[in-house]
Amino acid sequence: MEKELDEIVAYTGQQADGVTTRAQLESLKAEVSGPNGRLTGVMQGMKDVPKEDRPAFGKRINEVKQAVQAIFDGILETVEASEIAAELGPAVDPSLSSADFGPGSLHPLTQIREEICRIFKQIGFTVAEGTEVETEYYCFDALNTPDNHPARDLQDTFYLQDDIAFGNVSKKTDERYLLRTHTSSVQIRTMLETEPPVRIISPGRCFRRDTVDATHSANFHQVEGLYVDKHVTVRDLKATLDYFFEQLLGKGTTTRFRPHFFPYTEPSFEVDFSSSHLAKLGSDWVEIAGCGMVEPEVFAAVDYDPELYSGFAFGMGIERIAMIVYGIDDIRYFYQNDHRFLKQFV
Repeated sequence: MEKELDEIVAYTGQQADGVTTRAQLESLKAEVSGPNGRLTGVMQGMKDVPKEDRPAFGKRINEVKQAVQAIFDGILETVEASEIAAELGPAVDPSLSSADFGPGSLHPLTQIREEICRIFKQIGFTVAEGTEVETEYYCFDALNTPDNHPARDLQDTFYLQDDIAFGNVSKKTDERYLLRTHTSSVQIRTMLETEPPVRIISPGRCFRRDTVDATHSANFHQVEGLYVDKHVTVRDLKATLDYFFEQLLGKGTTTRFRPHFFPYTEPSFEVDFSSSHLAKLGSDWVEIAGCGMVEPEVFAAVDYDPELYSGFAFGMGIERIAMIVYGIDDIRYFYQNDHRFLKQFV
């Protein structure tokens, strides 16, 4: 039996040179170690080995199994390398110039963001940006969001480990860090650093624990606006949004307000728009944004006098606007980096 075991290892090694496909490898495995294989036959003869010789024979069997498996592993590695080489095709000559894929373009979300900023700049707004890693103070507390608000739940917000340091981003040292759920935190930071009047928009990326589907993403882009001055009214808010949406979506676009609730504005509204050339959306009115007059508690958090100043704030999703403008029915297209999709926006 010892001689037969040596022959099995030698035979397997000899056959390895001729194996170039997975099918051939499986055939060799069946011949050597399959249910009817040569090695299996030797192992079945264990019952005929004297009891005192069985430990040594068993050890030798294990050594042969390991040697045969090592040969199989080497064959598989060679086969896989051949498969990859076949998929890659001929070797690339690094001295050659790269293929010309034509002119690139800004991502459609970037195009929409820049158009939004351009429109608001025309009426005196400036662009303010902030960090994507925030604290509960800037993202919730200063915005009059109570401790039991659903947005603060672990199921809705991405919280970070308490022991990770992100520099001087926290006003208080005992707060948890998180990925911002909206760019309203930029409004707080701006008001803490600037005296009224304030007129800003804050575009940027946000994060929420949403289940990804055709209209939701855990990572998305948002733009918010804030205007604070003396004697600011709801009429100013409505006029501003009317101007913006008509510039963005075309002449004849109108908006309407519906009562809603946000902890940082009072009164608060959902904004719908209607536009004749966007009738393909299948509805006379389509929801597009949220807005309202800044809650006095928010002014108190940034040391603005609510008796002297008033203001409005609004927010909207950039993906939502891009889907409407370009007629896109699935938000996931924006993140797939598919050249067939992106080249449509050159």
